[in-house]
Amino acid sequence: MATLMIQGTTSDAGKSTLVAGLCRLLARRGVSVAPFKPQNMALNSAVTPEGGEIGRSTALQAVACSIAPHADMNPVLLKPETDRGAQVILDGRVYGHMEALDYHAFKRQARETVLAAWERLTGRYDLVIAEGAGSPAEINLRHDDIANMGFAEAVGCPVWLVADIDRGGVFAQLVGTLELLSESERARTRGIIINRFRGDISLLDPGLDWLTERTGKPVLGVLPHLNGLLLDAEDGLGLTASAAETPGLRVVVPALPRISNHTDLDALRLHSRIELILVGPGRPIPPADVILLPGSKSTVSDLAWLRREGWEAVIRRHLRYGGRVLGICGGFQMLGEVIDDPEGLEGEAGSVPGLGLLSMRTRMVGGKQLRNVRGTLLDTPAGEDVAVSGYEIHNGVSQGPALARPLLDLDGRLDGAVSEDGRVLGTYLHGLFDEAAAADAILARLGLEGEAVGVNLAAHRETQLDRLADALEASLDPSAIADLTDARHQT
Repeated sequence: MATLMIQGTTSDAGKSTLVAGLCRLLARRGVSVAPFKPQNMALNSAVTPEGGEIGRSTALQAVACSIAPHADMNPVLLKPETDRGAQVILDGRVYGHMEALDYHAFKRQARETVLAAWERLTGRYDLVIAEGAGSPAEINLRHDDIANMGFAEAVGCPVWLVADIDRGGVFAQLVGTLELLSESERARTRGIIINRFRGDISLLDPGLDWLTERTGKPVLGVLPHLNGLLLDAEDGLGLTASAAETPGLRVVVPALPRISNHTDLDALRLHSRIELILVGPGRPIPPADVILLPGSKSTVSDLAWLRREGWEAVIRRHLRYGGRVLGICGGFQMLGEVIDDPEGLEGEAGSVPGLGLLSMRTRMVGGKQLRNVRGTLLDTPAGEDVAVSGYEIHNGVSQGPALARPLLDLDGRLDGAVSEDGRVLGTYLHGLFDEAAAADAILARLGLEGEAVGVNLAAHRETQLDRLADALEASLDPSAIADLTDARHQT
C-alpha cells in the first residue's frame, strides 16, 4: 500500500483531523509517512521552507509526520476571493484568478499537476495518506474530479470513508454516499469510520452491525469526541467565545467574510487571561479592551463589509475611550489612509479610503510575499529583546510616516507600525501570538497587566497530536493499523 485516501461524507466530517492523527500514529511507529491533499479550498494557509503556499491543515499534518511541509503535499490550493471566483495556487505558487466555471474546465490541466506531485511524494516516502475534499458524492463535481474518487481511481488507492455522528443522520450519510458511488469506487472503499461519538458505544453496536450488513463494508473504528481538541483549522471559523479563567483582556474580532489565516487567534483562545469574542454579521458588537482586525483574502471588500456592519464608528468610539486596536496583514492594511488596487488584483480596480488610523497608504501589487521569518519585538514595555517568529502571506506594499514607528524587526527588515499614542498597532506578521514570550509582550502593549501566562502554541500542538494519535490507537481496528504500519516493509 503506497497510498491510503481518507474521504468524508460531508465537509468537516473529520478528514483533516483523522489524517493528522494517522500521520502521528504511524510516524511514532517508524513509518516514513507524508500527507497529501490533491485539491484544497481554504483561506488558512502556510508557507513552506522552500517558499511555497499550501493549506494550513496539510502543514499541520506534516508536523504530525515530523517532516517539513512541502508544496508537493497540496499541489492545488483554491483561495476564494468572491462567491464565484478564487485565486488558484499550483505547486505552491499563484497561477491566477479563475471563476468557478473556468476552473472546472481547467481541472484536466490541474490533474497533471496533482499526479506529478503525488508521484514525487511516493518516491520519497513509504506511505502517503491522502485527504479528500468535501464529499465524493457531489454529483455536479464528478466530471474530471481530482479531489476525491477521481484521484483515488487514477492512482488505484484504497479509501476509508469517515462520517460525523455529531451532525446526526450518520447512517444516512454513509449509505447515501456509497449508493451514489460507481461500482469501482464502492469496491475501493475498504472501510468506514464514525467520528465524534459521545456516550455508551454499546448503544451504537446494533447500528454498526446493520451498517456492515447493508453496505458490505467493515466499520474500522468509532472515534470519540475529544473535548477541547484545538488544532490548526482547515478553514472553518467557530464563533464560540473563549472565556478568560482570570481577569485580563476582552479581545473582539470581526468575522470577516473572507477572513484568512484566522489560526492567528488560536493562541488567544488558549490564553487563560483572554476572553476572545468573534462577531459575525448582524450581531451586536460588544465592548472590548482590544479590537483585532484579522487577515483577509479580499481586503477592500471586507473593509466595505466592516463599514456596512457599523464597525468603523465602533472602532473610533473605542479609541476615544482609551481602547486599543491591532491589525494583522489585511487588517493592518485597513488601518491606513488609502488602499490602492490599480490592477484589480483583489477585486474592482481603483482606490478606497482606509480607516485612517495610521498615516500610511497600501498599494496592491503583483507578486505575493511568501516567507517564514524570525525577529524581535521593538519597544517592549520592559525594554528587553523579545523574539518573534511567524510567516508572511500578502499582496500589497505599505508606505508612509506611520512606518517610521515599526512594531517588529524581522530578519533585519522593519515591519508594521504603531500610532503616536501607542494605541493602534499593525503588522504583516502571521503567528504573532504563537510563542509565549512574544504573546506576553504584545498583550502587555495592548493593556494586559500582571502575570505572564502566554501559551507556546507549537508545544500545545504536539501535545494535541499525541492525544489524537492515542485516541486512534485505542479506537481503530488493530489489523487496519497493522496494514498501514507494514507499508514500510513493502517498498
